[in-house]
Amino acid sequence: MASYLGRRKFLATLLGGAAAWPLAASAQQPAIPVIGFLNGASLDGYRPMVAAFRRGLQESGYVEGGNVAIEYRWGDNQIDRLPALAADLVHRQVTVIAATTTPAALAAKAATTTIPIVFEMGGDPIRLGLVVSLNRPGGNVTGVTNLNAEVAPKRVELPHELVPTASVIALLVNPTNPGLAEPVSRASQAAAHTLGLHLHVLNASTEHDFDAVFAKLIQLRAGGLVIGPDAFFAARSEQLAALAVRHAVPAVFENREFVAAGGLVGYTGSIADAYHLVGVYAARILKGEKPGELPVQRSTKVEMFLNLKTATALGITVPLPLLGRADEVIE
Repeated sequence: MASYLGRRKFLATLLGGAAAWPLAASAQQPAIPVIGFLNGASLDGYRPMVAAFRRGLQESGYVEGGNVAIEYRWGDNQIDRLPALAADLVHRQVTVIAATTTPAALAAKAATTTIPIVFEMGGDPIRLGLVVSLNRPGGNVTGVTNLNAEVAPKRVELPHELVPTASVIALLVNPTNPGLAEPVSRASQAAAHTLGLHLHVLNASTEHDFDAVFAKLIQLRAGGLVIGPDAFFAARSEQLAALAVRHAVPAVFENREFVAAGGLVGYTGSIADAYHLVGVYAARILKGEKPGELPVQRSTKVEMFLNLKTATALGITVPLPLLGRADEVIE
C-alpha cells in the first residue's frame, strides 16, 4: 500500500511539473521591444512622416504590432509639454526613443543618458550639445539631420526669381525654437544681402501672432514671404496658405501640404526621407548596435512643389527653368 501511494505521489508530482512547463516557457518569452516616438507637433500634420518612419522599421524587419510596439507622445505644438512627455517614456522604460523635431530631441536628451535616442532635426546637433561628433556621436544619441538651414538661401532666392521687382521680403520664424530659427535667420540674411534684398525677420509662436505678421507684411510692402522650417508652422500649413492667399502674398514654405492648400512654393529637404532613415536607425539599435557608434546621417534629397494656379492669381509668370525643376506642379 505504501508503495502504491508513493507511486501516485511521484506521478502527481511529475504530471504537475509537466503541466507547469508551458507556463514556465511562456514566462520566459521575451517581451517585444517598445519604441517611444516623441514629437513636438501633432499627428494631423505628420501622418506621412510617421508612415515613412514605419516603412524604415519594416524594411529592417520590424512591424508595429508584430515584433515591435510604438508608444506615441505628441506635444500638440506645446513645446513646454515635451520634458514631461520624454520623462514619461523614460518611466515606461522604452527600448529606444525616436525624437523627431529639434525640441523633442533636446527634451529626450535631458530626460535620459542611458536609453538610446535617434533624433530627426534641422538644427546643428553638435552646437545644440546632442552629440560630440557627427562621425562618432558618443553617448546614447545619434540621428538624422535634414536640409533646413542649408536650403534657406534657396528659399530666399525663389521669391526673387518669381517676383524680380521686389526689393523687400520677410522671413517668418518661431522664436521659441532658437536652435532652428537662429541658423535659418543667419543663412537667409546672408542670401538676401547677396541678392541685394532687404530681409525683415518676423516672429510667431502662437496662432494669435499670424494676423499681426500679415498686417506687418502689408506695412512693409513685402514682395514675398519665406516661412521658416518649424514643426509649429508645419502643423498649420493649410492655415498659413489660406492667409497668404487672402493677403495675395507670394509665400514659400517647406512642404507639399502648404502648396496643395494654395501656397505658392514648397522647397525642402525631404522630411519623409529623414523619418525613413530614423526608422532604419531605430531598427539597427534594436538589433544591438550602439547609438554612439552610428554616425549622424544627413538626408540629402530635396523637393520642390509649385502651385501654378496661385502663381496665375498673383499675376506671376513662372520662369520655364524653374517650372522644369519642380518635382510637382499643382494646377
